[in-house]
Amino acid sequence: MLGSMLEPEISAEAFAQRLQQPNPPVLLDVREPWEFETASLPNSLLMPMGEVTSRAHRELDPDAPIVVLCHHGARSLNVTMWLRNQGFDHAQSLAGGIDYWSRAIDPAIPLY
Repeated sequence: MLGSMLEPEISAEAFAQRLQQPNPPVLLDVREPWEFETASLPNSLLMPMGEVTSRAHRELDPDAPIVVLCHHGARSLNVTMWLRNQGFDHAQSLAGGIDYWSRAIDPAIPLY
């Protein structure tokens, strides 16, 4: 059913709206711990890209909506495609990453 597949990326604006609704998506942050400590979104789960293959099936629900976040959107898109290949059909990458989020949505989040 290709017609029902979500787009691989979600815009920051669309994600901001999803966060206002009940049952918001799981926010999966695939950056390194130092990046997470520098700037992160509330309620996000830190799972550095190198750990995703060993942790995803233990810690993530394949039926849950997941938004994957990195600095600019490249790592998160790679992880999103891997997750989808593993059956996480509701995974999406946050377009532009936390960098765009802090510029366009929440300037309180530091740029780095």
